[in-house]
Amino acid sequence: MSTDAESPFQTLHEFVKEAKSRLSPGNWDYLVGATETETTMLRNRAAIDALAFRPRVLRDVSSIDLSGRFLGRRITLPVMLAPVGGLENFDPEGGAPAARAAAAYGVPIMVSSVSMPGLEPMAQAGKGPKVFQLYVRGDGDWIDEIGKRAIDAGYDAFCFTVDTAIYSRRERDIAKRFVKPWRVRATGQHFQAALNWDDIKRFKDRFPNIPVVLKGIATAEDALLAVEHGVEVVYVSNHGGRQLDHGRGAIAVLPEVVKAVNGRAKVWVDGGFSRGTDVVKAIILGAELVGLGRLYCYALAAAGEAGVARMLELLATEVHEVLGLLGVTSFGQLDGSYLHPVEPLVTPHVHSAFPLTNLSDPGYR
Repeated sequence: MSTDAESPFQTLHEFVKEAKSRLSPGNWDYLVGATETETTMLRNRAAIDALAFRPRVLRDVSSIDLSGRFLGRRITLPVMLAPVGGLENFDPEGGAPAARAAAAYGVPIMVSSVSMPGLEPMAQAGKGPKVFQLYVRGDGDWIDEIGKRAIDAGYDAFCFTVDTAIYSRRERDIAKRFVKPWRVRATGQHFQAALNWDDIKRFKDRFPNIPVVLKGIATAEDALLAVEHGVEVVYVSNHGGRQLDHGRGAIAVLPEVVKAVNGRAKVWVDGGFSRGTDVVKAIILGAELVGLGRLYCYALAAAGEAGVARMLELLATEVHEVLGLLGVTSFGQLDGSYLHPVEPLVTPHVHSAFPLTNLSDPGYR
């Protein structure tokens, strides 16, 4: 794969540095921070780094297929732009530039209900595969209205985020008195707190023709319940470490969820995935798609639509390198024999995937 020598971005960590230089301190802290002690966020990276590869050699890897699957259709790379609230803090157009970049590259975007420019404009911007993600702020009739709008707008699936019954205390924001505008606008949190399995069944009965995704699954028990309720996608996530503190790293949860689902639903995952190596590890462990959160936000803040497009190109270059050096020509050739548990060498950090960024400067924390 060729490198675009004309681009100002030649490595992924350069997006981090550029985003830091462009964002206000409050928006930067919102992007890189997590809840309370930030332990769950750190465990996301620690769990990824606790897996090493077992490569095979002397195999013909002159032609490598990077494609993945999204709800039965082929996509360019098995990654998705994960839902992020307040994307308008990283680009004046909100999530629209990211949606356009994802569609042009051929990967899905999951659109957050708390990001601008909103449900229908985001669908218009992103002509490719897309999912609408909902924070529940109303009763069953309100949910039905949103569901119908998402279907009419052409979304391929509908997602409930299920790990936000109680909104977490993000102490970076609190300590600096940074008030997020969309939190000021938000009402009806008690509806999210009351969300339960009966609501999922009701939605499935009301809208049988759109796949349902549950984002925020962190145990085999809940994964099994999701399957029993007919959910098509179990999305392993701890909200990037931004909800429950002292949780497990997302990739550490992945094997038990894959085992519980046992092929009866697709499994997606996010949580600290920042490099090509990270993506390949998650696919080996059974994920169909890997959600990218902070990574594309850096790119969006650094260079808008062009930044997100370039980020996807660089990530694909890394994935191509990993597959080739593992001795495989597609994701389908991978299995558990390509991974081995190890002690991590790197102290976990929100940017520990980018050791060549000058993170010794306290301003990068």
